[in-house]
Amino acid sequence: MTSDINKLLKSHQKLIHSEMQKVDSHIQREQDEWIINTIMIDGIDVPFKYKRKKLYQSLAGQRVNMTYYSDVETVAGFEIQVMRVVRIKVS
Repeated sequence: MTSDINKLLKSHQKLIHSEMQKVDSHIQREQDEWIINTIMIDGIDVPFKYKRKKLYQSLAGQRVNMTYYSDVETVAGFEIQVMRVVRIKVS
């Protein structure tokens, strides 16, 4: 891991870093002035979410390195576990 990632992980104890994760699906949708990205990782049933100002290249089928933390989102009155991506990069 790079020193930037090590610094992030040391200063924020709840962050998790994963490498070479295969992306099964990647959905992008507009919300206000943001593009909300949702990816599903092979073998994991929890969605990974992040937002960008512009459309991003499709990550479906790619392998990525991610830094993220666990969060809970309420949808239609139900609490759903999601992973909030802080950093994502194609491997």
